[in-house]
Amino acid sequence: MAEGENEVRWDGLCSRDSTTRETALENIRQTILRKTEYLRSVKETPHRPSDRLSNTESSDGLNKLLAHLLMLSKRCPFKDVREKSEFILKSIQELGIRIPRPLGQGPSRFIPEKEILQVGSEDAQMHALFADSFAALGRLDNITLVMVFHPQYLESFLKTQHYLLQMDGPLPLHYRHYIGIMAAARHQCSYLVNLHVNDFLHVGGDPKWLNGLENAPQKLQNLGELNKVLAHRPWLITKEHIEGLLKAEEHSWSLAELVHAVVLLTHYHSLASFTFGCGISPEIHCDGGHTFRPPSVSNYCICDITNGNHSVDEMQVNSAENVSVSDSFFEVEALMEKMRQLQECRDEEEASQEEMASRFEIEKRESMFVFSSDDEEVTPARDVSRHFEDTSYGYKDFSRHGMHVPTFRVQDYCWEDHGYSLVNRLYPDVGQLIDEKFHIAYNLTYNTMAMHKDVDTSMLRRAIWNYIHCMFGIRYDDYDYGEINQLLDRSFKVYIKTVVCTPEKVTKRMYDSFWRQFKHSEKVHVNLLLIEARMQAELLYALRAITRYMT
Repeated sequence: MAEGENEVRWDGLCSRDSTTRETALENIRQTILRKTEYLRSVKETPHRPSDRLSNTESSDGLNKLLAHLLMLSKRCPFKDVREKSEFILKSIQELGIRIPRPLGQGPSRFIPEKEILQVGSEDAQMHALFADSFAALGRLDNITLVMVFHPQYLESFLKTQHYLLQMDGPLPLHYRHYIGIMAAARHQCSYLVNLHVNDFLHVGGDPKWLNGLENAPQKLQNLGELNKVLAHRPWLITKEHIEGLLKAEEHSWSLAELVHAVVLLTHYHSLASFTFGCGISPEIHCDGGHTFRPPSVSNYCICDITNGNHSVDEMQVNSAENVSVSDSFFEVEALMEKMRQLQECRDEEEASQEEMASRFEIEKRESMFVFSSDDEEVTPARDVSRHFEDTSYGYKDFSRHGMHVPTFRVQDYCWEDHGYSLVNRLYPDVGQLIDEKFHIAYNLTYNTMAMHKDVDTSMLRRAIWNYIHCMFGIRYDDYDYGEINQLLDRSFKVYIKTVVCTPEKVTKRMYDSFWRQFKHSEKVHVNLLLIEARMQAELLYALRAITRYMT
């Protein structure tokens, strides 16, 4: 009777047909009742010590099912599934079985739950988007619920991710999820690793591969070096990296497979940045997302504190330095004034090409000295680190130890003229989807800044995008890098660099300390710019190396 969660068919709950969902729910209810009755019967009858393991497995299997039901009761876009899941949980509780409850304060540790759209209160257009996402993945994950601040971007993001993971393409499905695990693990992102471990097993992946990268096929092991360099020091990628993968005899990658793999790696490196940058909480049904312990009088017990399950009040008290409203209001006004002044300077005079090049080198050099005061090494946990090799390899600035990396000039190799067509040629339609996502993130605006309306934010958005590319050595000849220091203050630069280069080190204090008067939706918008600029930077280096190999 040691049935696991995978023995239950959840697929029927993704159907648009209510009768199909009702049948699936009834089958799940019957399975859970059988397991419950079995566990109650073994408790009441004497049994041999050898039976203990079997009973523990049965109990674990039931707990996984109940945790999955809890997730459905809170996160399924279909009202009938939410209500029936809650009903099943209550009926199990009435039989004397302890049921789980959610841990934490919603989809994000940084954003109050009341400010995030609640499942069930969405409009018709958003419901259709939620239903599509749920049908594709069998869940409505916390990343989606935070990205929903920006529906236009979310729709493009989900469409692209669905194509990469589930539609026809050069790589088999289980390879795609395993590459996602490898990429997320480079930043110790257990949130994404856990999701894709489940997805990997769901599409028939070999569980032995999950014991460590050395247990995966040699072809995937060979991808480890590219994964490592792409995640932390993409400027070091050469055509020799590409040649080593394409000419590995029986373990060789085809060009189409390699482009698919590169897009997946860059997608999940960037998504790890979003996960940490927005403080995404564990999914309700995953480790750290629920507990079977009863709530205490104050609504959380001492054991929850170590899991970050503080009360909202306490989190606010412990958040970044208490800053008066007038101070943060002044920051917004000062930023608006700088934007006005820069616009006036643009209209009056234009710097020479030599001056522009000099300002880029100054900004690139200065970006090396931007680091957080709590910048400590993060040691990866074993369950994550086993998915990649060389755990000590991480982000390093360009000119450390006298090493010089040539500037990558966008005029010589850019996404629009070179990368886009290469991706589209080798992996049809994906170039188009990624390009659309880049443009939506870059051009997205509601013409607001904190409490101000009718504001042209294009100058600020461009400064953020170009600062990220500058950190990667990528230069736009037509941009005045002197604007970056005018528009991005030190606390904002620390946040940007940490999210993009070492996301596992992001803290709530960093999130709270930049743009203190801005809305959470605006800070999420910043994160969309960060992840898309990072993804494009990684792609430019990888695709340029592929192009050089091909020519």
